Amino acid sequence: MATKTKKRVVKAKTEKVKPLVGIVMGSKSDWPVMKESVAVLEKFGLPYEVRVISAHRSPEEATAFASTASTRGLKVIISAAGMAAHLGGVLAAHTHLPVIGVPMKGGALDGLDSLLSTVQMPRGVPVATVAMGGSGAHNAALLAVQMLALADENIKKKFQQYKRTMKQDVFNADLALQKELQEG
Repeated sequence: MATKTKKRVVKAKTEKVKPLVGIVMGSKSDWPVMKESVAVLEKFGLPYEVRVISAHRSPEEATAFASTASTRGLKVIISAAGMAAHLGGVLAAHTHLPVIGVPMKGGALDGLDSLLSTVQMPRGVPVATVAMGGSGAHNAALLAVQMLALADENIKKKFQQYKRTMKQDVFNADLALQKELQEG
């Protein structure tokens, strides 16, 4: 029997705001990397919750978390795991919500095993997989923002502004480089 999932860290402007994104890590050692996801979600002002749940060491809790995620208000789940990295697949098997997998570096294969375990899901149980490490954690949160923006005009506008700012930053960097090259 699955255990009842417990609330852990929830960041929201008020206690009445339910988290929209669940960040689930297979180990607390994944936290330094997954702080990248948190930073992005906070930049967009999106409430989230963060949990450590192992697909192998606490499978009942993983099942309970995923199967109750929607009723608790979550819209997207970000999963981070290393080595065998079954967490994303276990969560995806027990929810209709989109699951984004972040493979973690480490172990004997330096993350290749977690990458393959996350990306090679069987037909019918998708896990959207991003890059390993900090870039992956950052992009996982951006992908979650994009998913949420489909149904929320304010989030959509914030994301569009984010893209415009990135474009302007590249333009400014090119201008600075061209000036530097001309000055010799």
